[in-house]
Amino acid sequence: MQTIFAKSTPATNGQLVTEDARATTLAVSPASEGSHGNRALVDALVNSRIYRDYERAFGNLTGLPIALQPVETWQLPHHGKRNENELCALMSQKSSACAACLQVQERLCLQAATEAHTITCPVGLSDSAVPVRMSDRLIGFLQIGQVFRKKPSTEQFEKVVKLTEKWGINTDRATLKQAFFSGKVVTQKEHDSAIKLLTIFAQHLAMMSNQVFIQRENAEPPVIAKARDYIHEHQTEELSLGQVAKSVNMSSYYFCKMFKKVAGINFTDYVARVRIEKSKNLLLNPNLRISEIAFEVGFQSLTHFNRVFKKILGQSPTDYRAQLLTH
Repeated sequence: MQTIFAKSTPATNGQLVTEDARATTLAVSPASEGSHGNRALVDALVNSRIYRDYERAFGNLTGLPIALQPVETWQLPHHGKRNENELCALMSQKSSACAACLQVQERLCLQAATEAHTITCPVGLSDSAVPVRMSDRLIGFLQIGQVFRKKPSTEQFEKVVKLTEKWGINTDRATLKQAFFSGKVVTQKEHDSAIKLLTIFAQHLAMMSNQVFIQRENAEPPVIAKARDYIHEHQTEELSLGQVAKSVNMSSYYFCKMFKKVAGINFTDYVARVRIEKSKNLLLNPNLRISEIAFEVGFQSLTHFNRVFKKILGQSPTDYRAQLLTH
């Protein structure tokens, strides 16, 4: 059985209206790399208010299921979710059908590593993925799909009947037919527009991720909340892991492990992000020198500030300020 690939039209970069959107994609430090780091990043984004609001609005507008998944996950992205295709829900009940769908998902993500991509599965439904990047690092995919890009035919349905028999899906023909022909059909223009929206949102997620990390909304242990408060209160000072651990009555070893597990990044990266976030506001003031801002937010040298700022936001403080002041 041959799987059909159809490359989608790449979306152009969009200008976003928030101040944070004027920053470019941020980098993630090597300390948080790997599958655990990617999952923590994606979990933080999925649990953020901006993602939940976008997911709800996108679903209301398009009627399409949307999901954000880390690179390492080969799960069915839309199973059990709002707007899941009826036929896909039926097929997910059988492991052999799930295996076929997972193979399609794997191929899709491999093809979408650098740009938006669309793949059509054996039953004729199309799925699309848009890469979500933190600077030059791929952390996951925004995915939509389970749609027909042309009106399904009776001939196509007969092929689906044979496939379901092959996969051992015990569903009567009437139920199968209803599920198949109830699938959402989108035009090429609608599909391209959805991909463009996803591409812009992927860029926005990358830009907003620094704020997501320092403003986690999901429940966390009181000891970590207390540590965050301490870091924010003393961010302009020299902060050590031992100092913060002591403030919450924990050993440095256990505090380090617990903080990274809950926050998704290590202590040093978190402190850097807090300081960079404050510096973004100070850069709005053209009367402040960049060296003054660096020391004001807690960096001990201008060189270190410049290096960390560029690693997190993808550009130098000077370029970031110039971009802000020209808008």
